[in-house]
Amino acid sequence: MRVKFSSPDGVVEVECESGTTVLGAIKLTPIHPSTVLAVHDGAVIPQNTIIHEDVEIELIIVSSGG
Repeated sequence: MRVKFSSPDGVVEVECESGTTVLGAIKLTPIHPSTVLAVHDGAVIPQNTIIHEDVEIELIIVSSGG
């Protein structure tokens, strides 16, 4: 299954097993999970949401350095 994450920094695609959580898929990327919110179809979704099919998820950055 293909999961596509889009963010202001670009697009990252990962391959993972059906039944993987959003968090599990994010962990396959160089993105730190605690720094983003996942958005699908205009709604924030929990990172423990289980993914069963190819999907595109927007990641909104929620932390910054300072």
